[in-house]
Amino acid sequence: MTYDLTDLQLFLQVVDQGSITRGADRSHLSLASASARVKAMEKALGAPLLIRHRRGVVPSPAGWLLVAHAREIVGQIARMRSELSRYSDGLRATLVISANTSATETLVSSVIVDFMADNPDIDLELEERPSHEIVAAVTDGRAELGIIADTVDSGRLERAVLRPDPLVVITRPGHALAARAHVAFSECLGHPFVGFTEGNPLQEHLSGQTQPLGLRPRYRAHLPTTEAICSAVAVGVGIAVVPARAVVRWQRTYDLRVVDLTNSWAKRNLLLCSQRWSGLSEAAAALAARLKAHGEHAATPDDGGAEDA
Repeated sequence: MTYDLTDLQLFLQVVDQGSITRGADRSHLSLASASARVKAMEKALGAPLLIRHRRGVVPSPAGWLLVAHAREIVGQIARMRSELSRYSDGLRATLVISANTSATETLVSSVIVDFMADNPDIDLELEERPSHEIVAAVTDGRAELGIIADTVDSGRLERAVLRPDPLVVITRPGHALAARAHVAFSECLGHPFVGFTEGNPLQEHLSGQTQPLGLRPRYRAHLPTTEAICSAVAVGVGIAVVPARAVVRWQRTYDLRVVDLTNSWAKRNLLLCSQRWSGLSEAAAALAARLKAHGEHAATPDDGGAEDA
C-alpha cells in the first residue's frame, strides 16, 4: 500500500463530510480525481474503506482504522512542518490557531499580542470560524489549536475549559425587555434586531437557533463589530445577542441594559482543544499554556475585568 499525504487528507475530508463529493470539494480536487484516489486506495488494500449508501458514505471497519492512523499522520506532519520551518533560511515558525467570534473579541487578541511580543521567532495565523468548523480543522491537523464553545461536539479532541462565555441580550434603557432579569430567545423575536455581518461565526450560530422555532428575527442592520452593534442598540435601532464579556468594555461608553438568556445554548464555556496536548509543537504548547493560565485568572464579566476579557 502506498498512500500519499493527499490520499490521507482526502480520505479524512470524505469521512468528516460524509460524502466523496463534498470531501473532494474541501480537498480542492475534482470529483473524478477524488473517486479515483479512493478506489485506488481500496484496490491497494484489497478491501473496501467506505460503505456507500444513498445519503453518502461511512467508513468500513478498515476505514475507521485508517481514519485513526491518518489523523495521527496528518497531525504529525503539520507539527513537523511548523517546527522545522523555524530552521529554514528566511522562514520562521507559523502557528495556526482557529477561534470562534467570542474568543477573537474577548480573549485571544490580548493573549496573542503578549505571546508574540515574548516570542519574536514565532509567526501566528488566527482564523475566525464557527466552532463546528474549528473542530474539523483541528481534527484534520489544519490548525494545531482551536477555541470553541462547549455547545458543539468536539469528538475525540482533548479539551480544557478556559472560562464561562454566556450569550446575553442587550437593549437600550426603557426598552420593553430592559427591566427583565432573564428572557428566552423566543420572547425576543418580536423585536427588531441588530446583528453581525453575514458569514460571522456567531451570526451563523444564532441563525441556527431560530430555525427550529420556525421564526426569523427581523434584522434592521448587520454590523461588523461588537462596538458598532452596541452603539446601534444604545440609540434604539434594535436589540442584539452578544457574548457577555464582549459587551462589558462598551458599557462604559454606551448606556446599555444586559439581560440573561435562559436557553441552554446561551450558557456556554470556551474550550481550548487540540488533537493531543502531548503532541503539540513547542510553539503551540507554549501558547496553550499561556491561554490556560489566562483562563484560570480571567476576571468575571461584572468585576471590571474587561481589559482581560
